[in-house]
Amino acid sequence: MQKFTLIILFIAALASADDTTFKNVDVFELEVATDTQISPDGSRVVYARVAKDIMTDRSVSNLWIVDADGEHHRPLLSGAQSFSSPRWSPNGDRLAYVTSVDGRGSQIHVRWMDTGQTAMLSNVRGGPSSLSWSPDGTRIAFEMFVKAADASLASPPPMPEDAEWAPSVTVIDQMHYRADGSGYLEHGNSHLFVLSADGGSPRKITSGDHDFGGPFSWSRDGKRIYFAANLQDEWEHDPLESEIWSVDVEDGSLKQLTGRNGPDFAPTVSPNGSSLAYLGFDDRKMGYHNSDVHVMDLEDGSIEVLTAGFDRTIDDVQWAGSSNRLYVQYDDHGKSTLAALSMSGEVSPVADDIGGVGLGRPYTSGSFSVAGNGSYAYTAGRPDRPAEVAVGRGRTSAKRLTALNEDLLGSRKLGAVEEITWRSSADDLEIQGWLVTPPDFDPGRKYPLILEIHGGPFAAYGPQFSPEVQLFAAAGYVVLYANPRGSTSYGYDFANEIHHNYPGQDYDDLMSGVDAAIARGFVDEDSLFVTGGSGGGVLTAWIVGKTDRFRAAVVAKPVINWASFALTSDGAPFYSMYWFEKMPWEDPDAYWARSPLSLVANVTTPTALLTGEVDYRTPLGQSEQYYQALKIRKVDTILVQIPEASHGIVARPSHLIAKVDNILAWFARYTKK
Repeated sequence: MQKFTLIILFIAALASADDTTFKNVDVFELEVATDTQISPDGSRVVYARVAKDIMTDRSVSNLWIVDADGEHHRPLLSGAQSFSSPRWSPNGDRLAYVTSVDGRGSQIHVRWMDTGQTAMLSNVRGGPSSLSWSPDGTRIAFEMFVKAADASLASPPPMPEDAEWAPSVTVIDQMHYRADGSGYLEHGNSHLFVLSADGGSPRKITSGDHDFGGPFSWSRDGKRIYFAANLQDEWEHDPLESEIWSVDVEDGSLKQLTGRNGPDFAPTVSPNGSSLAYLGFDDRKMGYHNSDVHVMDLEDGSIEVLTAGFDRTIDDVQWAGSSNRLYVQYDDHGKSTLAALSMSGEVSPVADDIGGVGLGRPYTSGSFSVAGNGSYAYTAGRPDRPAEVAVGRGRTSAKRLTALNEDLLGSRKLGAVEEITWRSSADDLEIQGWLVTPPDFDPGRKYPLILEIHGGPFAAYGPQFSPEVQLFAAAGYVVLYANPRGSTSYGYDFANEIHHNYPGQDYDDLMSGVDAAIARGFVDEDSLFVTGGSGGGVLTAWIVGKTDRFRAAVVAKPVINWASFALTSDGAPFYSMYWFEKMPWEDPDAYWARSPLSLVANVTTPTALLTGEVDYRTPLGQSEQYYQALKIRKVDTILVQIPEASHGIVARPSHLIAKVDNILAWFARYTKK
């Protein structure tokens, strides 16, 4: 026992003895550039600079500005409150943004860029979002939730004066009645409003019991606004469906522009006003679809699909300062890429380092914006730094303008990130992953290994800065993270390898990756650990049900029982419709066969559960089922619940720290003697 205790203390010391090692409290010092908005003339970029307040344990977003050559980097709007959603007026003389006002909530403000004067334009009860300037700069369109009357059933009897009764009942009659990160939802819908750029009362221009959401795009004459919406009577039962619509700004009349079975979304009008670009796909009820770029002629309604032969999903599309070229964003082999797209469908990459905005695990992420002259700005990430501001134009290499974390990370020793590939034992399919080695790595030593598995499952890891992975490496572990089959960024067929078959051969992909890491010679094959969240939690539980090669596991926010998950997640009815052939009551055996709970009788690996207490994506009950099953079987287990945390867990810095620290503490219990 004494030797075991000394080893645990030694591992803990690895993360604390060296002042240059990345530490858990360093999470509070990280800053991220997000929402990079380039000015219409391409000369300046305004962005949201997100920092962590160690006293409030919250993120604070301030707006900063920097010239396109990197000069004059300075705060534009800063303070204790957050400023977000910066949007330039068409001629660049003003900037609209959103910030909270005491007693009034979030409101739209505007800043005059020549004088620095600011004004509050709105005085609304809901939080405005999706700001969009009219082409002449006289109006701002935005989205806002409009509350409706709560559902009711029976009326209670009158309460005597001064009596104290229990709160009245809550009646739920909506299919989508709660959402992860938002909790139980109020009755009502999001609607489109238009507000004068000089202030005043906003005018609601949509109506009905449907959601009208952004992004919005104005016609060049300012008479109509284009948007995507699902206005079907049975919209709750068709979770992906949406069409492109336009609304007359004066009389609110609607016009439907698309009508296929499948979502059409993200409309954007060309600079000359003649064309509309948007994203969408034909819904074949597959687990994964590629979204393509479509261009509609607004005169005759004809539609051309520009990326039909391009086997990657397009995440964003914007006009490249002219009406005959576009910029698109997509993921390719774990990297978020910005590319020019011609009207003939030619895709020409210009940058492959978009990302770094997520401070958790190394998921692909990021965004971009385009100026009227074709210049672009984007969030640029890399393995050892969170997102910075970068700008570029044409085929010239983009330039990074900021170095927000150099003061911190420049003095920290970080784990090196190396790309590796291997062939799956299932069918020789090539799998891509990344190995992260501890600081001061010595290839002649043997290190314990953590296999860290991404969620989704239709998502992708990449060479992005990850505080969680770096903290694992700082604790002395080699970390392997990978994109097994089902991951995005490798095309339609690779993603749909798991269609109606998840978890399937992902197990083989990941075990082959562990074998490839061991073959490098510096991993102790008797000191292996595994963890993952959401879909990664599914696979972690699946793994310990199929093998005992890992010394310990942490199953984070998992799906354990697919039938109960499909009927309690905030995503119902999506999962049964797209991830299974039938509903749970029609084919319960199919749901059970893919549930990690079906393998619990095989588990001998010490397995901890970790989840947020208000997770409505994979609700707490999923973890509780597995915890109780392991307890009944006398497998060593604990259940770690993170208060106030939703599915993402890491919204507050202390939650991220608690997640990592508890995973490491569990693994330390079972470190090789």
